[in-house]
Amino acid sequence: MDSVFNRLNHIDVNEHTEQKNGLTYLSWAWAWAEVKKLFPGAMYTIYERNTEYGPVNYFTDGRTCWVKTGITIEGLEHIEELPVMDFKNRSISLDAVTSMDVNKAIQRSLTKACARHGLGLYIYAGEDLPEGAEPEPKSDPVTAAKANPLNIPPKQTKPTNIGSAQLATAEQKEMLRNVINLDQLDACNKMYGANWERMTANQCATMYNKIMKGRAS
Repeated sequence: MDSVFNRLNHIDVNEHTEQKNGLTYLSWAWAWAEVKKLFPGAMYTIYERNTEYGPVNYFTDGRTCWVKTGITIEGLEHIEELPVMDFKNRSISLDAVTSMDVNKAIQRSLTKACARHGLGLYIYAGEDLPEGAEPEPKSDPVTAAKANPLNIPPKQTKPTNIGSAQLATAEQKEMLRNVINLDQLDACNKMYGANWERMTANQCATMYNKIMKGRAS
């Protein structure tokens, strides 16, 4: 019988990644959904520290901050610590950190904790394909030049407005993933599928606005 690591390490995650500032990121929502499908008893932990204001979900050395999360599968916990960073992957100073910054760091940290169990680990090793997968043939630059002699870039699809009955775009769903909690994620997965294929832009916007309104109140 395959180990937890082998089962997760053989999953091709390439269709669920995106590039930002030269780095590859795996969708945390998809990663958690895959783990739960294979191992329903899997659990996550967001570590906290006690302060005069009560428990908080990040740690600090007085200058910068980091989060600490754990994923437990079949009794084995892998723990990940991740700095709270800005969009350029630079540590944010303590006096500038917001709850949104911490929330994003927690999501990324949970994804990396899943990688320690095997899911998408090859991304962090700088590899392109999971173990055992065959690479796709690279295009011939000569053939490509003949097919497109003017080097015209592919036509870009204009994103759907957030308020629309059309299906939500990847960007709209990512906005929602950045604010949603894991209980709400499980509900969305049951309703729309693990990748939210059936979620419309209107549904995405309604949930996003409801979450943000609740946080503001």
